[in-house]
Amino acid sequence: MNRSNPLLRLLSLGQSFWWDALSRRDLKNGEVEGMRDRMGMRGITSNPAIFHRAIAKSTDYDREVRRLASDGLDREAIFWQLAVEDIRDACEILRPVYDASEREDGYVSLEVDPRLARNPEATVAEAHRLHDWVDAPNLMIKIPATPEGMPAIRQVLADGISVNVTLVFSQEAHVEAMRAYVDALEERHRAGKSLDSVASVASFFVSRVDSLVDSKLGEEQSGLRGRAAVANAKLAYRNFEEFFRGPKWEGLSAAGARVQRPLWASTSTKDPRYRDVLYVEELIGPDTVNTMPTVTVEAFADHGEARADAVREGLREAEELFAALESAGISMAAITEQLLEEGVEKFEGSFEALLDSIDEKAKQLAQG
Repeated sequence: MNRSNPLLRLLSLGQSFWWDALSRRDLKNGEVEGMRDRMGMRGITSNPAIFHRAIAKSTDYDREVRRLASDGLDREAIFWQLAVEDIRDACEILRPVYDASEREDGYVSLEVDPRLARNPEATVAEAHRLHDWVDAPNLMIKIPATPEGMPAIRQVLADGISVNVTLVFSQEAHVEAMRAYVDALEERHRAGKSLDSVASVASFFVSRVDSLVDSKLGEEQSGLRGRAAVANAKLAYRNFEEFFRGPKWEGLSAAGARVQRPLWASTSTKDPRYRDVLYVEELIGPDTVNTMPTVTVEAFADHGEARADAVREGLREAEELFAALESAGISMAAITEQLLEEGVEKFEGSFEALLDSIDEKAKQLAQG
């Protein structure tokens, strides 16, 4: 390994780098192993938009799409067949990380059908279906942190399935995700079931917060721009450290439980005026994960600065910023609620676009 690569220093500072990308081409050409072995990648996350890019915008899946369509599978069945194959292969590549880290890392995340975000019963059933289909211990099922999703998250965890709680924007939703996790662990503990076989992360989205907040600020408030996302995440991390302490948690920890780590998601910088590794450098700290798209991986490897405990810095300034935003008429509660709704809609839209593209591709391939 190239020890001068700042990505490789993250682990010594308590943070795991996961890759927010997945495609069959990268699975077959050695890119995933390269990310693991040369860049220190310790997990993979996927979502409908990632699968859309991989399947619809390449020819890598054409032969399989044609075969499955000719076998009579509809577009949804084709998608899940392709996705499960990719996820299973990724789980196999990351299994050594999972084993060596004693189940701390090495996970691959697969999201339930985003159209089920408001249907907890169907979400639980879908989580079990995908978990059984992939059949890998290092699979994480992604479930959105909608109000309806929280009971599903708790149930799936209590059933022994690891969960990536996605689309977390607010500190309140983050606390609810942590509570659902601990409640599930307590249920398993009372039933005499293992705790060390269940893992969870809370995917706390970052850059989208700045994008929306900045759009609502006038020129006279320019000093507040580009700061809300990091402040929101740092205060969430403080809540995390406070949540996982005390006698109740110590009892669960002694029984084998591990904390639900904050996973910083949406970490590519959307505004070119901001440093392109802003959402990595400012959020480094113990018991955290940062899932980065390829462009951010390359940027941080090139010129990132890995600073210990960066996520614990500037908490007073974060509180003062939130007060200033409220004075400027910016409600963070309204901001994060809007982002959750938009996030669910975007994933639904990406999923529908993906299915449409598979349908169109299957028709074109059938016509030669």
